[in-house]
Amino acid sequence: MPGGPVAAGGGIGANAPKSKLAGILMTAFAAFGGILFGYDTGTISGIQQMPDWLRTFGHPVPVSSSFPDGYGISSSQRSLIVSILSAGTFFGALLAAPFADILGRKWGLVASCLVFSGGVALQTAATAIPLFVVGRVIAGLGVGLVSTLVPMYQSECSPKWIRGAVVSGYQFAITIGILLSNIFNNATKNRPNHSSYRIPIAIQFIWAAVLACGMAFLPESPRWLTKKHRDSDAAAALSRLTSLPPDHPEVVSELEEIRLNLKYEEELGEASYLDCFRSTDNRIRMRTLTGIFIQAWQQLTGINFIFYFGTAFFTNAGIRNPYLISIATSTVNVGMTVPGIWGVERFGRRRLLLVGAIGMTICEFIIAIIGSTTTQSNQSAQSAEVALVCFYIAFFASTWGPVTWVVTGEIFPLKIRAKAMSLSVASNWLWNFAIGYATPYMVDSGPGNANLGTKVFYIWGTTCFCCIVFAYFCIPETKGLSLEQIDVLYKNVTPLNSVSYRKRLIAQSNEFSDFKPPVARKDDDAASHEKV
Repeated sequence: MPGGPVAAGGGIGANAPKSKLAGILMTAFAAFGGILFGYDTGTISGIQQMPDWLRTFGHPVPVSSSFPDGYGISSSQRSLIVSILSAGTFFGALLAAPFADILGRKWGLVASCLVFSGGVALQTAATAIPLFVVGRVIAGLGVGLVSTLVPMYQSECSPKWIRGAVVSGYQFAITIGILLSNIFNNATKNRPNHSSYRIPIAIQFIWAAVLACGMAFLPESPRWLTKKHRDSDAAAALSRLTSLPPDHPEVVSELEEIRLNLKYEEELGEASYLDCFRSTDNRIRMRTLTGIFIQAWQQLTGINFIFYFGTAFFTNAGIRNPYLISIATSTVNVGMTVPGIWGVERFGRRRLLLVGAIGMTICEFIIAIIGSTTTQSNQSAQSAEVALVCFYIAFFASTWGPVTWVVTGEIFPLKIRAKAMSLSVASNWLWNFAIGYATPYMVDSGPGNANLGTKVFYIWGTTCFCCIVFAYFCIPETKGLSLEQIDVLYKNVTPLNSVSYRKRLIAQSNEFSDFKPPVARKDDDAASHEKV
């Protein structure tokens, strides 16, 4: 699923008591930004099947199961309307870094909400496709900014011992947004006027307002404040996040560590995108490609086929109330994300990715076989397809949904982290756009279309099998390791041997818990000396 979190920093409060709830709740609130993207994803799926929306934006077509009211849109229009949001998010993600450096993480998020609201306003007012598409692009720009700034804020402010779970909360917020959108779509779909689609769209103003107003009361990232030489403000912000006095030794020590890390970054200089693909002893090129491809494979699981085109797909499959089925699938998505957030720290990254890919592969091939060997009038086959789609979503939501983003945030060393993460996030949005644009042509009937229908799950099943191969050979186990230890792991073993080597690193860390890294040498890679 697109728009998920990327852990961009080392967290705070390494030695603070684990019961400090204030900092966790503060940084978890930022995950509310995921509702912006999740809600929009689910909304467009239902809106494009609403009778009034089709009469307003579509054109007369022969009455069919897909367009029972005699109005519809072409495959090219459908692909443009759905996928154009991802074009905006692609550029929003690229602009997020300078946005965050200039305005800060906190006020950058507030400004992003204003950009998003501008796009929502245009979509609400639109009565023709051109203005609606422009609104989708601008809203996408805001979502792209939020999708980078939220996890950046979270990972720089959340406690280190629960960083993965807090950052994964953004993915959970996305699933809640999808569920809410399907509920509102189902409530307004039969209204006889423009309010049928304008109400679900306009509700997005509420999500943007809640995030913007809430962020205005949260502390700024201590790391950004320190970078701007606002030391007293950084101490006050860190004090709020750790629930400790500004002059507490833990706060003083943390700020000193942040200053040393920032000083070391300045000494290293700015990395170029070319540095992300250099062959080094700690496998920089492999790690960059791993981040890019894991994001690509996440999109190629086919999950957004359900959330972008689920209502239309279930309608074409002959299912009576596709809106209720969409509510059911999004409910599964929400519920099964919770075990994923827990499991990422309990079972590890590599194991969850492998289990999830295997489960999705099995479900998708069975869906494809049932769909290609039965008819629309076979109620038992339809029920089986819906059940298997729910199982498929459950496997994704508990594994590839949150874990992909945790892995992306952990595997890059300090010097190239910002550049490598931007490449990874851009890969996600690029594939999101490509799949959203191509899917109508693959699934729809008519001239120039492949008319695959349910057979498209043969494609998704094949790509999920490739996910198994990729996870087995390319994803190391990094559960419980600091970012510094991950760099050591990449230097010494391959992903195939990472499980046993990880246990050795943790054992050494427990034995030498007060170990301090040696003084950095200029020829060392940055992340080898990162203190996390």
